[in-house]
Amino acid sequence: MTIQEQYDLLEKTVRGYNPAADFERIKAAFQFADDAHKDQKRKSGEPYIIHPLAVAQIVAEELRLDSESIEAALLHDVIEDTPATYEQVAKLFSPTVADLVEGVSKLTRIQYATKEDEQMENLRKMLIAMSKDIRVILIKVSDRLHNMRTMEYQSPAKQKQKSLETMEIYAPIAHRLGMQRIKWELEDLSLKYLDPVGFEEITSQLEEKRGEYERFMRRTQIQIDERLNELKIEHIVYGRMKHPYSIYRKMFNQNKSLEEIFDLFAFRVIVESLGDCYNVLGVIHDIYKPILGRFKDYIGTPKPNGYQSLHTTVMGTDGIPFEVQIRTREMHEIAEYGVAAHWKYKQNGQGAGTEGRYEWVRRLLENQEGADAEEYIHSLKVDMFADEVFVFTPNGDVQNLPAGATPIDFAYAIHSAVGNHMVGAKVNNRIVTLDHSLKNGDIVEIMTSKAARGPSRDWLKIARSSEARSKIRQWFKKERREENIVNGRASFEAELKHCGLTMKDVTDPELLPGLLKKVAYPTLDDMYAAIGYGGFSAQKAVSRMQGEINRAIRQHHLEQQAAEAAAQQREEPRPAAPKRVKSEQGIIVEGLDNCLVKFSKCCTPVPGDEIVGFITRGYGVSVHRSDCPNAAPEKRTDQADRWIKVSWGRDTNENYPTTLEVICKDRQGLLLDISAALSTTNTFVLGINSRSTHDEFAIFRLEVRIRDSGQLETLMRKLNQISGVLQVTRPAG
Repeated sequence: MTIQEQYDLLEKTVRGYNPAADFERIKAAFQFADDAHKDQKRKSGEPYIIHPLAVAQIVAEELRLDSESIEAALLHDVIEDTPATYEQVAKLFSPTVADLVEGVSKLTRIQYATKEDEQMENLRKMLIAMSKDIRVILIKVSDRLHNMRTMEYQSPAKQKQKSLETMEIYAPIAHRLGMQRIKWELEDLSLKYLDPVGFEEITSQLEEKRGEYERFMRRTQIQIDERLNELKIEHIVYGRMKHPYSIYRKMFNQNKSLEEIFDLFAFRVIVESLGDCYNVLGVIHDIYKPILGRFKDYIGTPKPNGYQSLHTTVMGTDGIPFEVQIRTREMHEIAEYGVAAHWKYKQNGQGAGTEGRYEWVRRLLENQEGADAEEYIHSLKVDMFADEVFVFTPNGDVQNLPAGATPIDFAYAIHSAVGNHMVGAKVNNRIVTLDHSLKNGDIVEIMTSKAARGPSRDWLKIARSSEARSKIRQWFKKERREENIVNGRASFEAELKHCGLTMKDVTDPELLPGLLKKVAYPTLDDMYAAIGYGGFSAQKAVSRMQGEINRAIRQHHLEQQAAEAAAQQREEPRPAAPKRVKSEQGIIVEGLDNCLVKFSKCCTPVPGDEIVGFITRGYGVSVHRSDCPNAAPEKRTDQADRWIKVSWGRDTNENYPTTLEVICKDRQGLLLDISAALSTTNTFVLGINSRSTHDEFAIFRLEVRIRDSGQLETLMRKLNQISGVLQVTRPAG
């Protein structure tokens, strides 16, 4: 299929469910994306535009979203992968479309310490975006679905990584939003790469018995159809087999073969009214024998994602068990399209959706304040993806909690004060322990006392919901800070000792700020308090600091050697030139090998500059320009033992960062001329900052990468030739 044919199919799909869509804007979005991606190819060798078109097709065909969503799906990679900007997209289309595209784009490339941190950051940003506009996540899930459909072109390692991520994050999100068809496909595609042997075994067995299974489904469908027609109940009935991952999970969890799977087949009956649902249930139980304990009423008690249906498992006339799902058309639409079915739009395409239904997104975000990465991922899996139990207050109000929840979770779900003053609990009018696991339909009563001493630390291990754990942590954080600091410090010191380190290593004034950055706490007391109340662990704190401390200890030994070498140079001057050793980053430190070298930010030296070295505490030799105020002769006299000779080696780097300051008379087009000078000298630009003064002057600060002083002189000469430029200098000090 050609690119144009794919676009025509997309337009035809949208016309089928939304004839009032803005097709001019959709076409403009396609043409803009096609032009922006024109030189890019996918791993398969196809033109890149195939991917945005396929994502837009999923958004239209599977989710039936509005014009803005189709435009955003077509444009979803332009901000990230092409020179196109947010402002361009906002101007050409609309700020809403630009917001959607930015929300879907992979968010800033950050170096993550752990896989948990990476997942946490992506998920948090994804959820924030979702809480503002649910369409962001719908497009993002569609993007992942197409990437999984074309995963065969990726390396085996990438296939496994992306499939695991899809199984753990995207499929559960699709489930939570009620997008069942997409969830099933994501699970099946992930299984194909995570366990190819298991996937192949199930699909080949299903293929072998396809004829037999299809005959059974046809017979059963005719039986149901005929009986409902006799009773004049308007309906649609059809059968389907469980999808491969669902079968795989049952075989794996219950250690069964394919023949032993209880409900391999499911039939769906769609009727016109709520009353008809229960009428059809009676008819099904009349035709077939119901299996005890296998009936679920999700109409009376809907799932948290809005799913409603009656489920019953019955024994067929052939002795084969199967499931029947009964629902109205509206319920079916919600089951198939999930949150997309709730998303209503005005005629002009502006979003006016039922975002209030997704208050759980914001609540989830609030619950994660103060939790570290692993805790966040755990909470997210519990809150978003686990099955839930429905329990009642004594007044009959329903509370939904994660599966395995305890009275502690229930108490904190009611209110923080109820949890903090809890002294006991009754379930179905019987006193139970606080770790009692609640079941569907339990009536829970919390006993409180004003004299209660507050939660116990053991409650953090018992509570299943992140909301309860968060509120318990907050109580300890607020009420017991001094105690937390003492306990946290004791745990931290014990862990340091276990790793062969001392507090003296941590409290070194030059090292401490860097160590606190590693653990993301402003002071040691804040870190101790977090360890004390359970928001952070001593093991994590020490593991994050350990590398930096060991590096500083090694560096200290090297610096001692450097200082001794410098002293020897002064005390025993030799006629011969000092030994020149291997250079580091293009710098030779006289008399010393393998020494850490860094270029000072105050004067940013480049090859060709006169330079001098200063032995720092903990960070090796810092290289300054000789004319830098921080390396002035009087400063070198004050700390003579720490200044050392350095020189440029032959193996200098490709480029070095440096800074130029350009003072000029402000005028229109000035930045364009400066950019042209940078371009003609092949200068790599790290950043440009400019400010205007009240007397109509402009000061530009250019952060650039330079090969050597020759290139720098050429650039400075070019800048001085620009009309209105008064002075070009290299700042120092």
